[in-house]
Amino acid sequence: MQTASWVKNRFHYGWITLAVVFLIMLITAGTRATPSVMMVPLEHDFGWSRATVSAALSINLALFGLMGPFAAAAMQRFGVRRTVMSALSVLAVGVGLSSLMSQTWHMILIWGLLVGAATGATSMTLGATVVNRWFKERRGFAMGVLTASSATGQLLFLPLMAAIVERYGWRPIVLLVAGAAVIAIPLVAFLLPERPASVGLRPFGESPDVPLDHSVSQANPITIAFAALKKASGSRDFWLLFLSFFICGASTNGYIGTHFIAMCGDYGLSEVKGASILASMGVLDLIGTTFSGWLSDRFNNRVLLFWYYGLRGLALIFLPWAFGIQYFGLPIFAFFYGLDWVATVPPTVRLTTDVFGSRDAPVVFGWIVAGHQLGAAFAALGAGLLRNSLGSYTVATMISGGLCVAGAILVLRIHRKPKLQAAMA
Repeated sequence: MQTASWVKNRFHYGWITLAVVFLIMLITAGTRATPSVMMVPLEHDFGWSRATVSAALSINLALFGLMGPFAAAAMQRFGVRRTVMSALSVLAVGVGLSSLMSQTWHMILIWGLLVGAATGATSMTLGATVVNRWFKERRGFAMGVLTASSATGQLLFLPLMAAIVERYGWRPIVLLVAGAAVIAIPLVAFLLPERPASVGLRPFGESPDVPLDHSVSQANPITIAFAALKKASGSRDFWLLFLSFFICGASTNGYIGTHFIAMCGDYGLSEVKGASILASMGVLDLIGTTFSGWLSDRFNNRVLLFWYYGLRGLALIFLPWAFGIQYFGLPIFAFFYGLDWVATVPPTVRLTTDVFGSRDAPVVFGWIVAGHQLGAAFAALGAGLLRNSLGSYTVATMISGGLCVAGAILVLRIHRKPKLQAAMA
């Protein structure tokens, strides 16, 4: 890695690695945002109901999460670079082929199975793996920056995609997203080392007395993933993290990320308007999540999560009324919800590392992400079914807000020492 050798005497190469992974996760976020602007056009072009499209997207969301622990294990066994390049290749081919789809099974195969599996290797588990390998200090900030790429992906892609759909239809946007994945492949090949020791470095902030870590697991990735699950599943903290992230996924990717643009259409707002509101929430989340990473290095992460889930729940409960308040309703919702969109990720990663250690944390976090995406799949399908049967999203919104309030209470029990043990410590 000649580039790494050139920069390592100027500043730590971990920041270059962070930038490359930010780009990968940004493209993943843009890909994952694409179906939300395709939902109504597919309904018009093929007569597919929102429940049908939501079913395909729920498979996507579930696979996205379930691939996480196996992707993290594959990165341990085969390397980050090879795993990510393979996933980007599948993503580019799958998304490109979707421009030819005309049957519901095409949607399920491509956007459900292929895209769901590929994006599972290029999102949050990738971020957690890279941060734990490259950073001893400022882990929360680094994870906050990577998580914020989801917001930036929406900011860059959604308004553009909505405008293209409105003028040219939905097919050009899938070719745009496929092209972005192709461009990322050579950047990964040339700029993403496997670990700090590959370029003669230690993780950022690690003592110079610590020997370089060249270790590579020889175990089967499936064995690694299930061994981590077996070990973690005996811990109450794992299930609290899993359940809280289930609620996180249900109230973000699954509900607002999938249905918000279609919900705006129910109130007479255009796709471009809905996408613009979603993008504005992306800008706010870029700020909120980066700041959340900074806070997670300095304050009690359980308390941070309590406020994040509680405020998100109140914002969602307010949403049905926001559409009826002229001028100020949706901006108020967008402000509070946007700052909180994925601010939960840095404290959750930090707590996972505190409980399970930096070596096991990426794979364990992969299983926690699986909970996030199972929640997203539940909400994507459930909201679509409720909208079809009731004619509005109001009940789905109330359920989502109520889950967040419950999540705010649950997170206070994570990694909490018994009083007697805490007094003796």
